[in-house]
Amino acid sequence: MILKASQRGGGRDLAVHLLKPENEHVEVHEVRGFCSETVLGAFKEAQAIASGTRCQQYLFSVSLNPPETASVPVDAFERAIDRIEDQLGLTGQPRVIVFHEKEGRRHCHAVWSRIDAETMTARQMSHFKMKLNAISKGLYLEHGWELPRGFIDKELRDKGSFDLAHWQQCKRMGRDPKALKEAIQTSWAISDTRQSFEAALEAKGLFLARGDRRAYVAVTYEGEVLSLSRMTGQKTKDIAARLGKPDECRSVEETKQHIAATIAPKLRHLLNENDRAKLEAMLPLEAMRITMRDQHRECRQELNDAQRQRSEAEGKVRAARLRKGVPGLWDRLTGRRKETLRQNEAEAKECRARDCTERHNLVREQLTERRGLQRQIVIVRSLFAERAEELTRDLARQGAEQETEERSLSDSFNGTSGAESSTPAPTTPRILRGRSFGHSHDRGRPEL
Repeated sequence: MILKASQRGGGRDLAVHLLKPENEHVEVHEVRGFCSETVLGAFKEAQAIASGTRCQQYLFSVSLNPPETASVPVDAFERAIDRIEDQLGLTGQPRVIVFHEKEGRRHCHAVWSRIDAETMTARQMSHFKMKLNAISKGLYLEHGWELPRGFIDKELRDKGSFDLAHWQQCKRMGRDPKALKEAIQTSWAISDTRQSFEAALEAKGLFLARGDRRAYVAVTYEGEVLSLSRMTGQKTKDIAARLGKPDECRSVEETKQHIAATIAPKLRHLLNENDRAKLEAMLPLEAMRITMRDQHRECRQELNDAQRQRSEAEGKVRAARLRKGVPGLWDRLTGRRKETLRQNEAEAKECRARDCTERHNLVREQLTERRGLQRQIVIVRSLFAERAEELTRDLARQGAEQETEERSLSDSFNGTSGAESSTPAPTTPRILRGRSFGHSHDRGRPEL
């Protein structure tokens, strides 16, 4: 599993994120160590306790992401969470576990309160990224999953991964964060000068600019500013070595004005048409997705209700084995009651394992069905993403040709092009030029 973690405050915002309805399925699996039984109430308690300390980041959040096609039972997630809790010194701390499903992928969020209520101090999270990386690698080996290339060699790690800030930025633009990062990395890979890199970026609807705090940045046609070093994974000095000094580039504000004046109106109109066509193509798939989601939720609810009724009936059978009155007292004296309790406990454990297996099998079947639909959705998305990229590339090429033509006309008008422009204009006054010409003519004329 890929483990991503952070220390944070803002319990209310985190609760909203964990319960947001854009996930197709949200399951609150566990709320432990809190008086409240809800996620929002639990995080409010954690915040109230943290107010008695100086700790601002009173929560520790971890997301557990198994391989997309892996079928991982709930108890495997629980063991991984317990291992994280033990390795990071969070044993016994209140925690919340929530499962999410979206686009055929199932993952888990675990959130702990860092505040020890007895000592009113925050648990230290030293080197948690390094510890989580070791746990993640162990989980891949334990389950027999193919190791990501980044675990084998850091140089081979997925360069298309992105952080929360980049994801939020792309969400504002309505773009795919991974595709945008790959576009910048591809432009960097196929270029060796600033001019070629700038042209490659503009072919993908991005513009090179001089940043305020950074030497170079990329600006999208929506006006969002992207860090080149973060997007390409290159060091600032390496970027400067290839692109040179940024003095000749437009500033961010000038680039935004250039985009607004030349590219944005045409591109926005064409992309809006492309989005409308995409929406029409996605309508039947979206209807299928919603229908499938509702059917899956209904099936899960029916299973939960059936399991609850069966569990109550089985509990009554086990309770009936414990005799009362004088027979019950006799059972205590002879040790029969203890044997019955052990039998009931073993049967209850088997029933819980059976119920978990049934739920896991249902979820696995539904995820398989959902992935089949997701493949069709990805095909449509890719098709219209290619069309959008083609529109951006064509407009960028037209804009570059128009800019070159305007520059050429301007140079011709100012007399700075052609062979004649290379000869400096005479500075001798016209009357002197004429007088000099007359004398030379007279000297050349034969005497009468």
